[in-house]
Amino acid sequence: MVNKISTPVSVLMAYDSKTGRVYPRCLTWKNRVYPVSKVGFHHSYYEGRTLYHVFSVASKTLFFRLILNTENLHWILDETFDNSL
Repeated sequence: MVNKISTPVSVLMAYDSKTGRVYPRCLTWKNRVYPVSKVGFHHSYYEGRTLYHVFSVASKTLFFRLILNTENLHWILDETFDNSL
């Protein structure tokens, strides 16, 4: 079931100098830490002059859609998906 959240979250990111890639490693939502086990789709888009990066990531139990605003470097948890049903 897809849940629209649109709430600020804390995200730890990593940078791999060999590949030049940046990716989320874990996020904290509702005082719970979710380690990212897989990074799926990544894309970016502009809204006006602001660049946004969108990451679809998975933990052991949930899928998340995270959005990084590059103007203020704030993260938004846009959606969750629970595949347990």
